[in-house]
Amino acid sequence: MSSDYATVTENENNSGWQRKAALFLSSQGLSLFGSMLVQYAIIWHLTLTTQSGLVLTIATIAGFLPQIVISLFAGVWADRYPRKRLIILADALTATSTLLLAIIFLLGYREIWLLIAASAVRAVGAGIQTPAVSAFLPQIVPQDRLLKVNSINGTLQPFIAIAAPLLAGTLLSVASLESIFFIDVVTAALAIGLLLALRVAPHVRATAQQNTGYFDDLRQGFRYIDGHPSIKRLFVFFGFAFFLVTPVAFLSPLLVARSFGEEVWRLTANEITFFAGSIIGGVIMTAWGGFKSHFKTIGFACVLWGLLFGALGLTNNFWVYLGIMTLSGLPMPMFNVPVTTMLQERVAPDMQGRVFGVMGLITSAVMPVGMVIFGPLSDYVSIELLLVISGALLVLPGLAIYLSPDDERGVRAFIDCEAHPEECLEA
Repeated sequence: MSSDYATVTENENNSGWQRKAALFLSSQGLSLFGSMLVQYAIIWHLTLTTQSGLVLTIATIAGFLPQIVISLFAGVWADRYPRKRLIILADALTATSTLLLAIIFLLGYREIWLLIAASAVRAVGAGIQTPAVSAFLPQIVPQDRLLKVNSINGTLQPFIAIAAPLLAGTLLSVASLESIFFIDVVTAALAIGLLLALRVAPHVRATAQQNTGYFDDLRQGFRYIDGHPSIKRLFVFFGFAFFLVTPVAFLSPLLVARSFGEEVWRLTANEITFFAGSIIGGVIMTAWGGFKSHFKTIGFACVLWGLLFGALGLTNNFWVYLGIMTLSGLPMPMFNVPVTTMLQERVAPDMQGRVFGVMGLITSAVMPVGMVIFGPLSDYVSIELLLVISGALLVLPGLAIYLSPDDERGVRAFIDCEAHPEECLEA
């Protein structure tokens, strides 16, 4: 990292960073609320009208496949262009697609394929926004406060995640689907307004002349990851973990509808209890801060998830199921916060967009693959059995990352590479 860049970043971070962070997180909270509202409405509408694992699989693929494609571009864009501008454009794209869908529904066209197509467009916006958001936060928050801010954000997001399904369930019971779409348009407009009020200078590379081509930047990003063992190990772990999380993430509403009842309140309770647990987990993470090694915290959370997800498949009582689902939310901040913080702390600022883009690419690619397998299989095998098997298997990568040898040595090697690149080349 150049001294000029370090000076600009330090000045930027120490200049009213609390107000800027609050403004930015408020904007993203509004955006997340509207997006989750539409997401729940679409998935529950498809679940209750079709009760088909195949339909949910198609909808899931439509919601992730565009992210796989756009992630190859979005990470590079986040390093080449002003990140705030990318976030605003992504929000605008999502809001426009939702508005068009609402108008089409008002005109009487309510085919399922329209919902799936809208999910695909919204996925493009999410794919652009995700690496830009993750790379933007270190521009306004000092490095020694990133874990705390990420933990606070990890506590606030479940509040939104509870409000969204509550409102979605209420509106689905008393109002039309398109009314939910209009709420998303309003929240997106408010989020964009808050971002426009946020004054943050673009990161240095966004204001400099671009001397390399797009594909050169992309190759540099992959070489950067390949040259840092701790990041590469984390991303391999991501691939296994996210594949095994798929049944719980996407099939639990179908499990509830099939095994406990089709009432909307049951689907709402399924989501609310998980995120209620996440709030508690966020409070714990904010106070605790995790193990000294981020890897141990991530692995610990994964092992807990595996055990709890397996337990979800072993109960036939809905209230016990909800209790276990509440506990299943606890590890969520313990997983997400150290992952994000570790990359924000250790990745060079002008590489963060590409690194977060690759992480988004892995997530976007692995989970649809999981749904291609688990979705159709759920029409022939009980979802409870799938949860038991995937939960048991999830413990394995969790233990592997928890016991991963000498993570601190990997961190020192990483930092040395940043300070002395010539030594890394010789190695």
